[in-house]
Amino acid sequence: MSLDPSGQPLSEAQFRELARRGLASEPSPAIFDARTGRAWGPSDWDLNPELKGELAAMAPPRSAAVLVPIVLRAELTVLLTQRSHDMPSHPGQISFPGGKQEAGDATPLACALREAQEEIGLPPANVEPLGFLDSYRTGTGFQISPVVGLVRPQFEVVLDPREVLDVFEVPLAFLLNPANHQRASREWRGRQRFYYAMPYQGRYIWGATAGILKNLYERLLLR
Repeated sequence: MSLDPSGQPLSEAQFRELARRGLASEPSPAIFDARTGRAWGPSDWDLNPELKGELAAMAPPRSAAVLVPIVLRAELTVLLTQRSHDMPSHPGQISFPGGKQEAGDATPLACALREAQEEIGLPPANVEPLGFLDSYRTGTGFQISPVVGLVRPQFEVVLDPREVLDVFEVPLAFLLNPANHQRASREWRGRQRFYYAMPYQGRYIWGATAGILKNLYERLLLR
């Protein structure tokens, strides 16, 4: 199925069909070749291949999971959060509901649903899981399993102020339009690092969040 490149909105039925074709039924393994420093899958090094050797010197990644929540509105949206400025990692940045997989989480899906309920009050019963994107490796030492789910919006948003400053929605069509996938850069530890960014109405979506959304676009529309 192909779409108008101008980024016309998808219907729920279209999205379901694309998800059925493009998403994985199980989370992908954290595949990493320690000899070459290569991460087989999307990572924070996608636009910096010359720096992938850094992976070989890093400790094994910690498992994490996030929910990529597709909200069932007249025009489908993606729900995102802004992290609290008091968070020890990525303070103030835009992210998905999710976090580190705990001992009590039987699966990455269980982790993503638990975190979404704790962070924003999203009941698991309001989420219909559709499948997984590719596992994403971050420069901060996490291997993230992103699970895509349809969300019924009839719930009361209750933010955990220790972790979440705000919650907002972005039209799915905007995020799936490659014209909105910017390649940006900044200096980090004395070197220029490149990354994806998808700014939207004053919100700066970048880094791992933008990389996961790029993978959503690739899995749904480039297969």
